[in-house]
Amino acid sequence: MSSVTPPSYRQVPQLDPGDPGFLTPDATVAIPSSTSNDHAVARKAAFRIYWLTAVLCCGGALFGYDSGVIGGVLTFDSFQNDLNFTSDDKTRVSSIAVGIQQAGALIGCFAVWPLTNRGGRRLAMMVCSGIFCAGVVLETIRSGTLMTFYMGRTICGLGIGGSATIIPIYLGEMSPKEIRARLGSCYQFTFTIGILISYWVDYAVAKLLPSSSSKQWQIPMALQLVPGALMGLGMLTLHESVRWLLFHNANNHTQNKVLEEQAWASLAWVRGGGTDEVHAEFNTIKTGVETELQTRADFHLSELITHKPNLHRLFLGFTIFLAQQSTGATALAYFGPQFFAMLVGPGDKNLLLTGVFGGVKAVACFVFVVFIAERFGRKPCLIYGALVMSVCMVITAFVVKAHPPPEPLSPSSTSSDEGGIPTAGLITVLLIYLNIIAFNLSWGPLPWPCISEIFPTRIREPGVAFGVASQWLFNFLWSSTTPYIMAGIGWATFLLFGILDLLFAGFVIGFLMETKGKSLEEITALFDGPSYLLLGEEDDGFKRSDREEQVPLRS
Repeated sequence: MSSVTPPSYRQVPQLDPGDPGFLTPDATVAIPSSTSNDHAVARKAAFRIYWLTAVLCCGGALFGYDSGVIGGVLTFDSFQNDLNFTSDDKTRVSSIAVGIQQAGALIGCFAVWPLTNRGGRRLAMMVCSGIFCAGVVLETIRSGTLMTFYMGRTICGLGIGGSATIIPIYLGEMSPKEIRARLGSCYQFTFTIGILISYWVDYAVAKLLPSSSSKQWQIPMALQLVPGALMGLGMLTLHESVRWLLFHNANNHTQNKVLEEQAWASLAWVRGGGTDEVHAEFNTIKTGVETELQTRADFHLSELITHKPNLHRLFLGFTIFLAQQSTGATALAYFGPQFFAMLVGPGDKNLLLTGVFGGVKAVACFVFVVFIAERFGRKPCLIYGALVMSVCMVITAFVVKAHPPPEPLSPSSTSSDEGGIPTAGLITVLLIYLNIIAFNLSWGPLPWPCISEIFPTRIREPGVAFGVASQWLFNFLWSSTTPYIMAGIGWATFLLFGILDLLFAGFVIGFLMETKGKSLEEITALFDGPSYLLLGEEDDGFKRSDREEQVPLRS
């Protein structure tokens, strides 16, 4: 570094003189003057962290679009004719097309772990983008056989599952603690936007293109390339995770200066500059990563279950996604028309109600991200969200039992003969909308930032992969079993979900820790005990004595 410093900068001593090569070789670093650059730094930091979030959340959009578009495509006669299957095969084809993608995603969330662990978050995300786009190409070509389409669905699932594992990790590691929940929740928001767009794309091609045209199904499938390519290309503009770089720096001392300088450059980039606060944050992250390595060297997978704090983390990660998928929201998303038929009877009005349902989801998730994410703690949102969903489901169950929907009309009747929505049906529809609003203000977005927060750097990849795997597992289970549950117990399906929602509120009260406003290092200390860190500054919730002794976190 040049010894000449621009006038608008000031020299600040390195924060740990006992560590050669820390931050910069000559023990000083130029920091923008706080008096002249505060506003510029803040604007730059805001743009960069939201840009990083937008790039990563293209993964949420492609996940949502891929999940939503397939339902409409499977109903097109052009798709059936081009891939040579009959109407009698539709149920089987639909089941395989949905299930095989989720199976691929389940594999992908584990397969990506060694790649992101060794190659970094950016490389792994670009690989996932390439895999997904390759799968889309196979889905879109007119091969004349379902096998090629199924292969494409599986490959797309691999890319989606891998990216869904990395995104919460990457976002959690790069986000400021003050807005980490808001940024992490953007994944769920873009997921709902992807679903909503897919509904209207399917509707548009069905209305505008003839059923004899292959473009009717190829255009919706090919549009998946847009978020997939944007995610991969956007990664070229981002920096590697600070914590990943420091973790590998501590494991590879031959590249000490290179990796540590890259880590510092990454943090300074995403925070808009090298201010005093950024230096302090860098020191805290570095100390936390080094302590993780020192206290638990020679990592082995068995550590996930033999170390009690890690077992606690696995339990929380697994259960929070089990709960998310079992609230009833997943079943409603996949089988909206069937559920609304249980409320208001058969007819085209169920498609309209399902479309409005998708819009309500997107608006509610937007409200959460903008107005709620950082105003309230994780626990209150999850508890009250589960309780509201439980009340809505239980009331819906008893209203449907007391006032069953109208019976189907005769085959000769037209959609104009269906009549309006009965009063009881309108009440239950509003309750379902209120239920999905509560879900998207709590259980929809919050598990993603939660899963990225609770695992320390040392076990973050396998830990998050394990948690996200439970999401795919129970997504698959509910999508496969819900039609049979509805056929078997009818109105009691709503009661089942209401009881489960009540149990999930109890789970949060009894087991989940509050992590709002805490750094990842502070959250690690919550699980591992107060001696986890050589604790830092008072403003970070820590104390430092003259002898830098280890003391508990302040309550």
